[in-house]
Amino acid sequence: MPSLTRWYIRAAFIYLLLGFTVGALLLINKGIQLFPSLWRWLPVHIEFLLYGWVMQLTLGMAFWILPRYWQKPRRPKESYARAAFVLLNLGLWLVVAQAVLPVGRWALVAGKGLELGAVFCFALHAWRRIVSRQGP
Repeated sequence: MPSLTRWYIRAAFIYLLLGFTVGALLLINKGIQLFPSLWRWLPVHIEFLLYGWVMQLTLGMAFWILPRYWQKPRRPKESYARAAFVLLNLGLWLVVAQAVLPVGRWALVAGKGLELGAVFCFALHAWRRIVSRQGP
């Protein structure tokens, strides 16, 4: 398994743990009103599980499973997939910062833009790997 896939999957499991923790706090707060302002963390819970867990795990597995070239380099232009990993995580934390800190709406727009940029970077990487057995 390539090291970048391991990074994607490890980060996905960290986000799964964070998402479940925030979700558990929200559920406890629903039964026992501890902190009324805790409901501001609902978008964080969704972001951690949807983009942090599901999307990151999907991209990591796609990086590993997508066809490799028959000649070397087997996975060309890994830099696009690495950029997608960085952009996705930066975007995710910007969206989280917008939800819990008074940073303004720019963080949400910038975070979603970075997440979209991560999708495009990974698509650039994956598009070149969908080839016939003869190669590119």
